[in-house]
Amino acid sequence: MTHGIDLQHSLDRIDTLPALPVIAQKLLTLALDTDEGEAQLLKLIAQDPQISAKIIGLSNSALFGSPRKITSISDAAMCLGLTQVKSVAVGIATMSAFARPSEGKFKSSDLWTHNMAIANAMRVVARHMPTRLRPLDDQIFLSGLLHDIGYNVLSFLDGNASDALYEKLNAGSQDSLVNIEQQLLGTHHGELGARLALHWGLPEEIIAVIRYHHMPDNVDAEAGQPLVSLIHLVEKILPDLGISEHTRNDIPPQEWMALGIDATERDVITQEVNAVAEQAKQLAIV
Repeated sequence: MTHGIDLQHSLDRIDTLPALPVIAQKLLTLALDTDEGEAQLLKLIAQDPQISAKIIGLSNSALFGSPRKITSISDAAMCLGLTQVKSVAVGIATMSAFARPSEGKFKSSDLWTHNMAIANAMRVVARHMPTRLRPLDDQIFLSGLLHDIGYNVLSFLDGNASDALYEKLNAGSQDSLVNIEQQLLGTHHGELGARLALHWGLPEEIIAVIRYHHMPDNVDAEAGQPLVSLIHLVEKILPDLGISEHTRNDIPPQEWMALGIDATERDVITQEVNAVAEQAKQLAIV
């Protein structure tokens, strides 16, 4: 049965989707290479109690292992680094744009756990990439946090279709995620998320990551490389963390090579990624 979100009709109503929160707009345009930029970042975040509390909570988690208790945004910036604080703040703000009193079967807490785990696992894998290929830290973290925002868009546009997709993904089908979504919805969450990201004016590489992270071989995915391939590989290592996405866990050597990584390192990297994922599961910061 196709629930058939009419994508074109939905796109005609794109203005009905939540606007990019003002704080996210300001953060995305903020340069961090000056003292003034750093001060503005900390001031903006301090003005938002929800974002402040979540970043401080994240700083105190096992994921980052601060040797002392973090109690302020300035301390959190010292612990996480400015670029990561900025990316997390943008991620929290964008997710909060879809906050609703009642949720469907895709829980915001599960999506946040998945996104946070993927973002941190990407950092782990990126450390093994040669410097010439390695993306910037803020690109890694922001793309990891936002790559699956299409699920939020789907829930907003059609809660019944979103619930039907959740049921299908948890029913044990052997088909790929994109095929399941196309058959059920007539589109896929990457496309929905990319259209929102375009509407929000997010950077081109982030839009490409959102649209193609399950289709890294698409010729148009180049705009988001190597982030697209990085997320695709990490999601194969963590196929069912937070949400089930029917991602095949076989990673051929050429996928490691595309990131400049020797495939013989895969066992060590997989152990490191799984350790980070276990720590991410402990985060309850939605």
